[in-house]
Amino acid sequence: MTELTVGTKKGLFLLEGDPGGGFHLAARAFEGEPVEYATRDPRSGRLFAAVSSPLYGPKLFYSDDGSGEWTQAEGLELPAGGDAALQRIWVVVPAEDDSTVYLGGDPGVLFESRDGGASWELNRALWEHPTRPSWQPGGGGLCLHSIVPWPGDPDRLTLAVSAAGVWHTDDRGKSWRQGNAGLVPRYLPEEPPPEEMVGLCVHRLHRAARRPDRMFMQFHGGVYRSDDAGESWSEIGGGLPSDFGFPLVLDPADPDSAYVIPLKADMDRVTPEGRMRVYETRDGGASWEPRSSGLPQQDAYLTILRHGFDAAGEGGGLELYFGTTTGEVFGSGDAGASWFIAAPTLPPVYSISASR
Repeated sequence: MTELTVGTKKGLFLLEGDPGGGFHLAARAFEGEPVEYATRDPRSGRLFAAVSSPLYGPKLFYSDDGSGEWTQAEGLELPAGGDAALQRIWVVVPAEDDSTVYLGGDPGVLFESRDGGASWELNRALWEHPTRPSWQPGGGGLCLHSIVPWPGDPDRLTLAVSAAGVWHTDDRGKSWRQGNAGLVPRYLPEEPPPEEMVGLCVHRLHRAARRPDRMFMQFHGGVYRSDDAGESWSEIGGGLPSDFGFPLVLDPADPDSAYVIPLKADMDRVTPEGRMRVYETRDGGASWEPRSSGLPQQDAYLTILRHGFDAAGEGGGLELYFGTTTGEVFGSGDAGASWFIAAPTLPPVYSISASR
């Protein structure tokens, strides 16, 4: 059985099912409230929900069953006496040890939990980095949206911030360095940016599970690959109808694989040509193939947000799921070869996390 943890504009939805038998609603929580991000920690089974309130700001809740009590996490606040406050929780990611969890938020902040997500501490080294005064928000704010551990090594971690680029640590967050060589921000003047530039709008970042030095990135205009653990990047977006977009998923079994969902442009964030297509590469970005069987191909001007695309499984049994801002959830049980509707009428989808 596959579980989809879906964060929406009007609450958290837990869907259960399988590609051959359909999905049903197993539970709902935070009715009527925006759930910006939700996921289940595969180590403990604990569910996390990032809930936003116009009055109380962003809060993180956790539950060990999803159908009963939810508890608010502690410690998610910025240092007292300053002007900054936590604006939004973007992502929650399990670390490579048994109990550490990472959380990324706006304004470009990393929090760490050593007790499975119940209490949190701000990563001071990133918060106090000398370049921080030059960090600039992207269209969605100054969001730390991608947290990428190194398989088997809890000391190594990579982050992506919009719009402050890629950041690496080799000492479990005690120090940070940039990894932006090769990125070309076409939204800025044409002069090549200096390597220390931080105004780089990364949209999504993932690491290949079986070749950790290979990474894929969706940039603000450009799809990129790195073969040196994110120190430098090469553009691989040729062959796509548009290289602008947000969602990105990899097949854990294949370091050459990546899936993206292109959007037309930064000023027109809908699927190109009114056709819903997921594009797949199996050769590291040398070529891309559309995967659209079962998806709407006429007058389908859909939008898929940054965390609205996820996968479960691997190889030929890779399951793919994405949700739209108009409330549809589409799924594939055969690595994108064919698609079905998993949920047709949810509220606008902010995030999807798939597990089985």
